[in-house]
Amino acid sequence: MTLRKRVAVLISGRGSNMTALIEAARANDYPAEIALVVSNVPEAGGLEKASAEGIETATIDHRGRGSRQAFEEELDRAIRDRNIDLICLAGFMRILTPWFTDRWHDRILNIHPALLPSFKGLDTHTRALAEGCRIHGATVHFVRSEMDAGPIIVQGAVPVMDGDDAATLAARVLAVEHKIYPRALALVASERTSVEGMRVLTGVEGSNDFRSLIVPEN
Repeated sequence: MTLRKRVAVLISGRGSNMTALIEAARANDYPAEIALVVSNVPEAGGLEKASAEGIETATIDHRGRGSRQAFEEELDRAIRDRNIDLICLAGFMRILTPWFTDRWHDRILNIHPALLPSFKGLDTHTRALAEGCRIHGATVHFVRSEMDAGPIIVQGAVPVMDGDDAATLAARVLAVEHKIYPRALALVASERTSVEGMRVLTGVEGSNDFRSLIVPEN
């Protein structure tokens, strides 16, 4: 049997997408295992959730490190010491420098609450409503040094309702995030992706077990 890829999940808060990944990885045929959860915030709620699942956790507080690279060097050591293959950012509120992203090129995934390349950065739901969008969603992408700019792996779309505010729209997007992140990780962990420029090629677009876009249900 092919060995499952060892995954580190980086969090800064409650870790709801981390939980979705852990739940997916319980399946015997899932190609990845969540081997480590790391937070830069000691009181992050996701750490307790991961520990309750029997997953190793670590805290590397970014404060008092002197520089971004000093923090990232310690983070890199902790991850490599556990023989990690892939990294998933799940609400990790730190912008990684080129030093780190280059060392883990095409091995770091992130989930963003918008249909990239639209609405990079923060406050995506408020901005989508202000622009009058009728479709909103979430994106899983490979990480590059530029924020929210890496090649797109999977996207999930949701409708914007007339009565939506930022909170109701965020809840609808979060539900689709929990669907697409495990799907994207499975695709990468099973080595079915190749990156050409900004395009992620899979060779399985027509298969029954994979769709690169999840669309709203009627």
